Amino acid sequence: MFSAVSRRALRLPRAPLGPRPLEACRRSCLSYLEPRRPYSTSENKAPVQSAFTPASAAIFIVSGIGLLFYFRYEKAKVIEQQEKRASKAYGRPLVGGPFSLTTHLGGTYTEQDLLGKWSFVYFGFTNCPDICPAELDKMGLALDAAEKEHGAIFNPVFVSVDPARDSPSRIAVYLKDFHPALTGLVGSYDAVKAVCKAYRVYFSTPPNAKPEDDYLVDHSIFVYLMDPKGQFVEAFGQTVTIDEMLKKIRDEIATWKSETGQKV
Repeated sequence: MFSAVSRRALRLPRAPLGPRPLEACRRSCLSYLEPRRPYSTSENKAPVQSAFTPASAAIFIVSGIGLLFYFRYEKAKVIEQQEKRASKAYGRPLVGGPFSLTTHLGGTYTEQDLLGKWSFVYFGFTNCPDICPAELDKMGLALDAAEKEHGAIFNPVFVSVDPARDSPSRIAVYLKDFHPALTGLVGSYDAVKAVCKAYRVYFSTPPNAKPEDDYLVDHSIFVYLMDPKGQFVEAFGQTVTIDEMLKKIRDEIATWKSETGQKV
């Protein structure tokens, strides 16, 4: 059944297993049975702390607001410096000039009558419902305060932009409700147009208007401050307060006095 070679192989003695193969097998089995290190997962990682905390957010917002105000301040300062340079380069605006009108008392009044005093010049009309009375009242209060501080060195003037209806006698009655030092002026349509152009005053009175016509006049709303030489100093608008007017008058008189040695 078995060949001779096979029978001889079966009869050969087998070599006993030595210690080294057993030791190697034991180590291999033990290493397999040892607990293995688990794989790293996101659950085992430490939580990452965010750098954008409420405190850092507050600091960021406060810093941003601070920078915004800083840049606005710097921008305003640059604009102010530019305006000062422009004022020095170009001088005062060309406001004012020759004119000849009739006073509320029937006399003649020209630009020469503005010389020698600080003048307030306001353009309006007697049928004005509210703005003109309010501005004339404000001008009168400023005039009283300025005279109390500096003396009687002021000349208030009211120029009508409604020559069709504002006769000298009508203006005389109208001015009784305001400062007693006011001088009312009016003239022909062409004369009024010329003085308005010289003072850069807009007015919408129709050139062919008649005294019996019913209309309102749109016009510029400024109180002009002119120096004793009849030159333009400032235009006070509706939003300017009496205190702001007095401060400007005070500053201009101080400058004038430092240059000429007197108030007028």
